[in-house]
Amino acid sequence: MDFATWEPVYDAILDDFGYGRAGDEAARDELAAMVDPFDLDRFDVAGGTVAIAGGAPTLDDELALARGADAVFAASNAAETLLSAGIGVDCMVTDLDKAPGTAVDLTREGTPVAVHAHGDNVPAVREWVPRMATGNVLATTQAEPRPAVSNVGGFTDGDRAAFLADHLGAGELVFPGWDFDDPDVSAEKRRKLGWAERLLAWLERCRGERFALLDGRRGSIDGVPGTE
Repeated sequence: MDFATWEPVYDAILDDFGYGRAGDEAARDELAAMVDPFDLDRFDVAGGTVAIAGGAPTLDDELALARGADAVFAASNAAETLLSAGIGVDCMVTDLDKAPGTAVDLTREGTPVAVHAHGDNVPAVREWVPRMATGNVLATTQAEPRPAVSNVGGFTDGDRAAFLADHLGAGELVFPGWDFDDPDVSAEKRRKLGWAERLLAWLERCRGERFALLDGRRGSIDGVPGTE
């Protein structure tokens, strides 16, 4: 994902939620000062099947989908569920709002963690990133990238994990632990899930792939501004 392609989508997200670009850029710069550029060649997923594990309660019933994948990218606290089930995580993708201690532990054990900085999570970045083995931190942003901070696309931890896998050349994406209709999430989280759904619909079109989690839903998914 190059930023010129992503930027119109980013602008639409900012407008929809009333977020400010300056906050994201300040968070990006603060994270950049804590880490070195991450070598994406450390990931060996090109051509393989990558499970993009979400944190919905359905994950417990869909662990076999993760076990059968060549690699597993876990969104936020999905990493804890997977690890408890004895399933290895190849990357945790998080903005540190859940399971930050697990993110710290994974970096110290040598597992890459994609840490996302945005305008609302600077305190968490300041608290948790210094505790990490920063050589295993892939820093990400929604704003314009910097040498030490990547922008691979994506908005929520889950869809950003999918965009990361795509960026790395994954051959197929599968999605255990996703529920766009989870009745127990907050109104804001529901809006974010709506954007995740839209972004994944865009991603599958770009990839020429059909994601099973979107079956029966495509006709009601809004388009993504700047992508049609």
